[in-house]
Amino acid sequence: MIHKETLPSGLRVVVEEVPQVHSVAVAVWIGSGSRFETEEIHGVSHFIEHLLFKGTEKRSAREIAESIDGVGGQLNAFTSREQTCVYAKALSDHLPLLVDVIADMLLRSRFETADIDKERQVVIEEINSYQDSPEELVHDLLAQAFWAGHALGFNILGTAQSIRSMTREQILNYYHQRYIPANTVVGIAGRIKVPEAIDLVARHFEAAGGESQAPDSTSPDYLHEIKVTKRSTEQVHLCLGAPGVPFGTSNYYPVQIVNSVLGGGLSSRLFQRIREQLGLAYSVFSYHSAFRDTGMFGLYAGTTPNQAGRVHQLLREEIAGLARDGITSAELARVKEQLTGHLLLGWEDTATRASRLGKSELLTGRTLTLEEILQKIQVVTEDDLSRVTSFLFDRELALAAIGPIERDVFTS
Repeated sequence: MIHKETLPSGLRVVVEEVPQVHSVAVAVWIGSGSRFETEEIHGVSHFIEHLLFKGTEKRSAREIAESIDGVGGQLNAFTSREQTCVYAKALSDHLPLLVDVIADMLLRSRFETADIDKERQVVIEEINSYQDSPEELVHDLLAQAFWAGHALGFNILGTAQSIRSMTREQILNYYHQRYIPANTVVGIAGRIKVPEAIDLVARHFEAAGGESQAPDSTSPDYLHEIKVTKRSTEQVHLCLGAPGVPFGTSNYYPVQIVNSVLGGGLSSRLFQRIREQLGLAYSVFSYHSAFRDTGMFGLYAGTTPNQAGRVHQLLREEIAGLARDGITSAELARVKEQLTGHLLLGWEDTATRASRLGKSELLTGRTLTLEEILQKIQVVTEDDLSRVTSFLFDRELALAAIGPIERDVFTS
């Protein structure tokens, strides 16, 4: 059973009791990501995520790490385009420690100038490492081609220039705008009791302040630009992008099925044709990125430069075939079973449960049970998929590529 409670401060707490396990996980989701940044403070959301681990009023950076490591637990965080999540997992007896440490990090981090200056270089090295990974960088290039001029097209890490020039005052201003109770959800799942979990969060987060936040960004317009970055690499890394759907909307699960059929696994059409039958790529897949008011459906392939044009054409042929002929009843049955299996296996992990609780509540204001999600998958019909494929692919696609290649390979 899932229990939701909104505390007087506006902080939402969503708890799921899972009595058959021995662990508990806490995932705190904050509506803070690159979408809400300006060019001047590009990368500040991710920078703050780093700084949360640098020390609080009562714990040093080392003590933060040792407090969770010392009980055999896990502590980590990540930043995306719309959210930052700090999460921890340990044996259920250690729930008070997990809540205490995360609340300490989120509410009482020092943000000392010396730590900020030291962490700048760490983040810049992370940016440099990312720039050396074209197979990852091409997805950001696609976002730029897809949402040119909108903050959703920003790289999550920022740039070396923006990180170097960011002041402590700018960091704290953004922190106080976004890290407020009304913009935060605490998800807890595991072998615990709901009243205990709610009480722990209420006591440890009672100091949370803030009554307003910076205005959220406007919904982006879809563009279909072509962006090609010429670089001396062994492979050409190629992405195509089409409009997707927002997280949790009626078409969300049909799109998940389309993704699985097209490029979501070893049995998908893209993998079987481009890798298994033709041997033209080691890595080829599709994916769907869902946000609160929009989405992007992407396809990726990495191939040798002299095969880039052919692989690009094959990606388009598979899209056209899917839109024209639809999905067979056998494929639909197989993919429903596949998604059901993935969900059930993932649900055995309390960290997955806690994360899903927090993210769903933050983005949609509600949380579905496992049974409700499975039901939404099972009721998808071939007509639903036909409608969705027409929406996804009956239009011009954005394109991004990195490698020793010319733009005209994809446009001629």
